[in-house]
Amino acid sequence: MTAIKHALQRDIFTPNDERLLSIVNVCKAGKKKRNCFLCATVTTERPVQVNVVKVKKSDKGDFYKRQTAWALRDLAVVDAKDAVKESPEFDLHFDKVYKWVASSTVEKNTFISCIWKLNQRYLRKKIDFINVSSQLLEESVPSGENQSVAGGDEEAVDEYQELNAREEQDIEIMMEGCEYAIANAEAFAEKLSRELQVLDGANIQSIMASEKQVNILMKLLDEALKEVDQIELKLSSYEEMLQSVKEQMDQISESNHLIHLSNTNNIKLLSEIEFLVNHMDLAKGHIKALQEGDLTSSRGIEACTNAADALLQCMNVALRPGHDMLHAVKQQQQRFSDLREQFARRLASHLNSVFVQQGHDQSSTLVQHSAELTLPNHHPFHRDLLRYAKLMEWLKNTDYGKYEGLTKNYMDYLSRLYEREIKDFFEVAKIKMTGTTREGKKFGLHGSSGKLTGSTSSLNKLSVQSSGNRRSQSSSLLDMGNMSASDLDVADRTKFDKIFEQVLSELEPLCLAEQDFISKFFKLQQHQSISGTTTNEVEEVDGVALSRSYTSGIPQTVSSEKDMIRQMMTKIFRCIEPELNNLIALGDKIDSFNSLYMLVKMSHHVWTAQNVDPASFLSTTLGNVLVTVKRNFDKCISNQMKQMDEVKISKKSKVGILPFVAEFEEFAGLAESIFKNAERRGDLDKAYIKLIRAVFDSVEKVANESQKTPRDVVMMENFHHIFATLSRLKISCLEAEKKEAKQKYTDHLQSYVIYSLGQPLEKLNHFFEGVEARVAQGIREEEVSYQLAFNKQELRKVIKEYPGKEVKKGLDNLYKKVDKHLCEEENLLQVVWHSMQDEFIRQYKHFEGLIARCYPGSGITMEFTIQDILDYCSSIAQSH
Repeated sequence: MTAIKHALQRDIFTPNDERLLSIVNVCKAGKKKRNCFLCATVTTERPVQVNVVKVKKSDKGDFYKRQTAWALRDLAVVDAKDAVKESPEFDLHFDKVYKWVASSTVEKNTFISCIWKLNQRYLRKKIDFINVSSQLLEESVPSGENQSVAGGDEEAVDEYQELNAREEQDIEIMMEGCEYAIANAEAFAEKLSRELQVLDGANIQSIMASEKQVNILMKLLDEALKEVDQIELKLSSYEEMLQSVKEQMDQISESNHLIHLSNTNNIKLLSEIEFLVNHMDLAKGHIKALQEGDLTSSRGIEACTNAADALLQCMNVALRPGHDMLHAVKQQQQRFSDLREQFARRLASHLNSVFVQQGHDQSSTLVQHSAELTLPNHHPFHRDLLRYAKLMEWLKNTDYGKYEGLTKNYMDYLSRLYEREIKDFFEVAKIKMTGTTREGKKFGLHGSSGKLTGSTSSLNKLSVQSSGNRRSQSSSLLDMGNMSASDLDVADRTKFDKIFEQVLSELEPLCLAEQDFISKFFKLQQHQSISGTTTNEVEEVDGVALSRSYTSGIPQTVSSEKDMIRQMMTKIFRCIEPELNNLIALGDKIDSFNSLYMLVKMSHHVWTAQNVDPASFLSTTLGNVLVTVKRNFDKCISNQMKQMDEVKISKKSKVGILPFVAEFEEFAGLAESIFKNAERRGDLDKAYIKLIRAVFDSVEKVANESQKTPRDVVMMENFHHIFATLSRLKISCLEAEKKEAKQKYTDHLQSYVIYSLGQPLEKLNHFFEGVEARVAQGIREEEVSYQLAFNKQELRKVIKEYPGKEVKKGLDNLYKKVDKHLCEEENLLQVVWHSMQDEFIRQYKHFEGLIARCYPGSGITMEFTIQDILDYCSSIAQSH
């Protein structure tokens, strides 16, 4: 091992200015046995660097090479595996853990000991040596050759000190003075020894010469000891004095602690007293205001309000534990209770007086509004009462019984007052609608409105007269009826609409103002101001969609306050709904078409009220009334349909435009003007569908029953009138019915024309119908002339019966007959006559075509031409 160490020093470390201090032969644990050496080295240059180097024998030759080097400062842990039992295994923790197995335990221990010493000397780094014997870390283990060598080297390292520049210079001077210093080292050493002995002798003599000074020094030391003894005595006396001072200071400290404790208690007691005084002391001014304050003036009300708030704060103060056991506190609380009870009684009495006074004051203003369709204004009274709003809130929080009593008294007084006002208001409205006095109303309705109902109903019973005189009388009656329906009815309906709108416009602000006042005065929450979910559900009652509000997640107090507002409003305005229903019944009695106006106006006001608050009294009341209005509207539609079913026509007069067709036109025109941009257009569209189907069915029923007027004429004229009405009004929901009416009009016009044209050339028509029948049976057209009944002689014979003069006569008779069938109101005579002219020309061309195909080359032609037909028709139309 020594030879290997010298070889490694020479070949590997000396060229790198390093000295090898310890070596151990190792192999990696758990792998194939490939030996290598771990070497502990230091550099010869300063600063000294300590390394652990792995040296491996080269595969190509018998020499060693440096493989890996680790700085000792990077070493974290040295693990010897077992501190008691000898084991050659050990681990070194650098950047990772390296596991080694030494060739012997002695080598391992020597190497670990060297590592420990190098760390202590050069690094002073915290390296953890675990499972290593403590004896091994404190001293070298003297066994084995390798250890002795390593130990000697380590001692040399420990004793070696590098010479400084001055020491090197002195040695060089000494060596220059002795010429044989290099050649004969022993002689040089002996010379140095002799010189050293000379120096030692000189030192001893110098010491002996200084004995006198030593004696003097000893004497001084004795004196110093005596001084020390005296100082110790003084210190002992001082210590005794300080001990007594300490006892006195302890007593003072204890006394100070007691004083501090007393002060602390006094401060706390003062704080408690100040708390009670500040929070439970009511100013004399407040007490006086509560006992004697003026509740009629604004300044007095403000003073009472401030005093009541201060009293409430004193009563609601959160007392600290133990306060309620103090006699003074109990007395003060009792005094506050007495003051509260006294003031609450005085406030309730005063407000009751104010409520009563309001009833008297408002009654005096009723006379001023008796002739006008306006409701008295309650704003001044509300303004005066709102001065007490804060006091009402105080009363609600402190004495709910008196607050509830005031609420009940207010509802009683105001309900009677509003009932008088509203009944008088509706009485004026009814007078303005009917144009009668209050006394006259006891004996029924008189005046234009009552007559209008009769005139309107009389239209349903008009029948068409057959003769010319009766027709003129009938038309004059219709004109009179139309004047009353279109002029007088429109004026009265417009008047009714304005009155009804004014009634609703007066009621709405009155209810909203009263509800707002109740909310502010009685401190009730009418709008949701906290988190919660409000669900508006639409409920349909008799076809009327009403919004109902349901609230979830709202505290019970908020919901109950909103219910309380509704209950108060219902009791105060309990007469509004019955009066509105009576007014609606009167309007419906005056004219059933008034239900259209009322439906539109009421729907608009309900929609407005529900947008403000779906659950308010006004919204609920108007919604209930709207149901009644909708029922009247449905009743109006049902009555019109019933009248259509019951209509009777005269068997001796022509039908013309049926009365219910004219009434539908009047209804549709009126409804379109009323429902323009209305919210409830859907109700009208449903009514349109019902009415138009009933009109269609009734027209067909009357046409089938008609004896004087042909069925096609009744259908043609009435469906033409319906089509013209729907085209003019442009009702979108009746587009399909408009097309159907047009189709029915066209079909029956064509049917009537074809049926009528079969009469002027009757024999000619029969002849050619026979020709077409033979052709249809399979006979060729050119062979028809060989049939006995349809030969050329028979054709000439039939044609001769219809010369131009005879044709003109037949057309003239046809014109007169059509004129008798058609009515003057619809003015369809020229339309029908022109259609007949076109149909006659078509038949003429058809006959000529049959002659050309069935009788070719015969030269047979009609005795009149198309131009003759045009001249005949034009002449007949002009002559009539």
